[in-house]
Amino acid sequence: MQLIDSHRDGFDSAISFNLDFFDEQVPGLREIADLDSRTLFLEDSSNMIPELWVQLAGAIEESYGDYDGFLVLHGTDTMAYTASALSFSFENLSKPVVFTGSQVPLSNRRTDARRNLINSVELATLNLPEVCICFNDRVYRGNRATKISIGDFDAFASPNHPVLAEFGLNLDIRSRYRPGLDDFRNNARFDSRVQLLKMFPGMDFERMIPHDAVNVRALVIEAYGSGNLPVGGGHSLLPALERYMKNNGIVIITSQAVFDEVDLEKYEGGRQAKKLGAIPAGDMTTEACIAKIMYLLAHHTDIQSIRELFRENIAGERTH
Repeated sequence: MQLIDSHRDGFDSAISFNLDFFDEQVPGLREIADLDSRTLFLEDSSNMIPELWVQLAGAIEESYGDYDGFLVLHGTDTMAYTASALSFSFENLSKPVVFTGSQVPLSNRRTDARRNLINSVELATLNLPEVCICFNDRVYRGNRATKISIGDFDAFASPNHPVLAEFGLNLDIRSRYRPGLDDFRNNARFDSRVQLLKMFPGMDFERMIPHDAVNVRALVIEAYGSGNLPVGGGHSLLPALERYMKNNGIVIITSQAVFDEVDLEKYEGGRQAKKLGAIPAGDMTTEACIAKIMYLLAHHTDIQSIRELFRENIAGERTH
């Protein structure tokens, strides 16, 4: 199994990242698996960008035939984005790609890093063809997870999908997996000309909505509730939205609420946006929406194809 370090937060520093250090801090780790390690880059997770997603995916592709599983040490702040990005990138994945990190550095006495590391190494030895996040005794599908806490060990949740597995006295695997039926392929390419916009009362739509799709090819809007948008009186989003979409912009509507599914038919604002061509995100997380549209924009030029593919369930990221 290969351990890949990509961030310095959570697991201390470049000096500390080597197997001898882990032997000292987490005795018995090598009894779980035959370990190898590689330090890919050391950045705070807030510095993560799509170019580093591509680098990480390429490192896994490069050694894919040499290992039975991969464990990526990653800062928690953008872990769900990176896990989502790799889930779309890897075609016919037949091995586990496990992300983990910690809320407290490994060198601290009351760290959660030891438990997360032990669980993740064990997970990476199993027949689990998923890009997943292992944290606080739970295993989440990577493109279904979102960070929910800054200061609690239970930092992640999967609001609209059950956990894949849970560690207790034994490992309880709760899902069935279907490995890829063809050769593994890494398709990691991303177009970052995407804007995320969170609705708030009194927003200046003319200023906040792009005028065309030159610099912002896709706009992801975190709307209210089930996808409701302001369309009444003198404060309507629709004119700015219509202008942007007529100039080849793609609009995706998700929700500020993390649970349940966007339904643009429920309220007038959503119905009007859908009539203009806005795409509902279903029950996808915002992280998955961002990674998915970046991935699709990099692989397709036809707007209608992108719109149709976004509605499809590509890597288990949405229920409908």
